[in-house]
Amino acid sequence: MKMNVQPIPMVSDRINEIRSLTATIVNKEILPHENEIWAWRGDPRVTEGEIEESRRLRENVKMKVKEAGLWAPHLPVEYGGSGLDFLEHAYMNEVLAYASGAAALFGVVAPNSGNQSILVKYGTEEQKKKWLIPLIEGKMESGFSMTEPDAAGSDPRSLKTTAKRDGDEWVINGHKWFTSNGKRADFFIVMCRTDDPDGPADRNGKMTQIIVPKNTPGVNVIRGVPVWGNRDSDHCEIIYEDVRVPVTNQLGQTGTGHQAAQDRLGAGRVFHCMNSIGQMWRAFDLMVERLMSREVHGGKLETKQFMQGFIAESYIDIQSARLMTIHCAEMMESGGDPRTEISAIKIFVPAAYTRVVDRAIQVWGAAGVSGDLPLAGMYQAARTLRIADGPDEVHKILIAKNVLKRYHSGQSWDFGN
Repeated sequence: MKMNVQPIPMVSDRINEIRSLTATIVNKEILPHENEIWAWRGDPRVTEGEIEESRRLRENVKMKVKEAGLWAPHLPVEYGGSGLDFLEHAYMNEVLAYASGAAALFGVVAPNSGNQSILVKYGTEEQKKKWLIPLIEGKMESGFSMTEPDAAGSDPRSLKTTAKRDGDEWVINGHKWFTSNGKRADFFIVMCRTDDPDGPADRNGKMTQIIVPKNTPGVNVIRGVPVWGNRDSDHCEIIYEDVRVPVTNQLGQTGTGHQAAQDRLGAGRVFHCMNSIGQMWRAFDLMVERLMSREVHGGKLETKQFMQGFIAESYIDIQSARLMTIHCAEMMESGGDPRTEISAIKIFVPAAYTRVVDRAIQVWGAAGVSGDLPLAGMYQAARTLRIADGPDEVHKILIAKNVLKRYHSGQSWDFGN
């Protein structure tokens, strides 16, 4: 089944063009070859010839993406990207995510893409030359090292990894885990508490992001943390023990690490939600396709009222999630204060995503939890998103605080803005 993408009357011609071009590549170049494109992933039965064909297919898609001017939408044109603005990129993601894994074929591979954006904004010319350009060219891999096993991810102030100044070097000590891309990375961007004139490297110290080459003495990659039963996870546990790097490896000014992380996470939450909508769209199409073709108890599944309820409920979930996310993206693009809206979509969209995929799995039965369909992977991704980018409970508290602040100032909430 192909993705049905039609022009949206209320958006710019450029956004409609991007959505149409993306859908054409997804429908013609990815979906018909979806299994073959990723045939090598963890399957011992795949032959060398099939692996080579898989590589050829991926390179062919990448070539088509570049010809369409859609490669690396998160990067400026001068760094080899397509230079999409925030809203254009968001609308692109809902179409792109219809095909699982398609982002990588458009030059968007986490955490490299997020690290590239950070280096573009905060990196010096020397850092860009040494780290950013090789990362863009695919000559290097990177990891993002922030999460700690003994610190609550919802409270950045609890981070314990420290960087202390010693002459022209930072000396880093700390314990991280879920450092993405930990096995393949050539360097990590590490979130640290850094010494500064106003205080020591402790709970009240300032946070700074520092580039740490993986082969630096004292960087100990302990293991890939198992995720959803995958023992070969690339989310790694790392101990930094008296790791010395030049002061010139810090990104931005001392103490700008928290803002850099927020720059990354704020936009990332919207992109994750638009990705989720694309995945919901695919799950919905798969569910309806099954309802229309499956014969059971004397008729097609589509004739059963429970199943008709599934269609209605999933339609409502997808439309609600999509409109909330687009409203948030438009607010961010216009320079408004989107904090309440970001928290709202962070809570609602993954929950809706879970419900939509759960219904599709129920309709497909045993096949729904098999590896023959993308639904099982979607279900895991949806559940993970309720933890990633801040747990739901923290975002609920933030929404309540923002609403109460408005009411305490003598205003009510304006749902029209």
